[in-house]
Amino acid sequence: MPAELRKRAAPAPAAPPPKAKKATTTKSKAKKEDAAAKETEPPASNPAEDPKAGIPDGAGGVSATAEITGADVAQEVAAKAETEAVKGKKGAKAGKSEGATETPKTGGSIELEGFGEEIETNEGEKTTLAKLVESSKAGVVLFTYPKASTPGCTKQACLFRDAYTPLTATGLSIYGLSTDSPKSNTTFKTKQKLPYPLLCDPSATLIAAIGFKSGKSTTRGVFVVDKSGKVLAAEGGGPQVTVDVVKGVVETMGGDSGASGIQKAEERAGGDGELAADTAAEVADSAEMIDA
Repeated sequence: MPAELRKRAAPAPAAPPPKAKKATTTKSKAKKEDAAAKETEPPASNPAEDPKAGIPDGAGGVSATAEITGADVAQEVAAKAETEAVKGKKGAKAGKSEGATETPKTGGSIELEGFGEEIETNEGEKTTLAKLVESSKAGVVLFTYPKASTPGCTKQACLFRDAYTPLTATGLSIYGLSTDSPKSNTTFKTKQKLPYPLLCDPSATLIAAIGFKSGKSTTRGVFVVDKSGKVLAAEGGGPQVTVDVVKGVVETMGGDSGASGIQKAEERAGGDGELAADTAAEVADSAEMIDA
């Protein structure tokens, strides 16, 4: 009998390839990382209710107790530093007060040695008030002026020039004193034929010591001290006032304040235009002081 032919079963269709997984985007990764970080972060807390801020003791290698102790130490160190700073300021103020010299007043006395530091004459010779007093017969007269060769200062210098003989009759030595340079004062002295030296105090140490420094300027005035350091006069004022003050000192010392030299000085300061001249001179000096 003839053999039967069997049909082979058709092969099964091939399975479709697996679908490719979508790549995780950077954005989704970031979200996952944020979520993971939030899970590990300690819960927010109220510092007033939870001084440990939700962090258990020992977290991060530092305990809450250690942190509190460190803060206390820091506060103590800061408090000590502040205390020391206050003490330092008080000490500095005390030092200044101790080192400060009171402005001498009429009737008082000064320690001549080192008083007012070093100055120089219009000829450039270094000196001090102590040396000037030592070389005098009875003491020293210092009249201060703002600036050489200006109207008011010229008038003042000439008043002392014209009254020089009677004012020095009792042994007082007269000196003009300003912050001018030796050259300026020499020109001033030569032009006005002044019979006494002019002292140069550019840093105003002596001027300040006798109380006639005002800011960067010099106040017009007169200072008289005897051989023992007693202050016979210390007064500010205009050109005529400064001469009158010395006139009074000379009278007290037994000198002749009515001598012809003083009368001549007073006559030159007088006249019909005295008031106008005085006013103009003082205004000019004030303007110079402001400019300085």
